[in-house]
Amino acid sequence: MITEPRYGGHMVESRTITVPVVVERDEDGVWCAHAQLRPGLGAHGEGDTEEAALEDLREALTGLIEEFGAPRELSITVAA
Repeated sequence: MITEPRYGGHMVESRTITVPVVVERDEDGVWCAHAQLRPGLGAHGEGDTEEAALEDLREALTGLIEEFGAPRELSITVAA
C-alpha cells in the first residue's frame, strides 16, 4: 500500500483493486463494459471504442469506491 499527500496535505492511502469486467458490443455498435464491485453494487461504462467504454467504467467504479469503500479481496492460486 502506498500513501500520498492529497487534498490539503491529508495522507490518502492508494491501492490497486482488480475487478473482473465484461466488455461487449451491442447491436448498435456501442461498446459496453460492466463490473460488479460486490453483490448488488455494480457499474457500467460505454463508448465508441472498447477503450472508451473501459475508461468510462473505470471512472464509474472509482466513484463507487469513493462512496461505498473498496471491496474485500481474496487472492488464491489454482493449478491450471
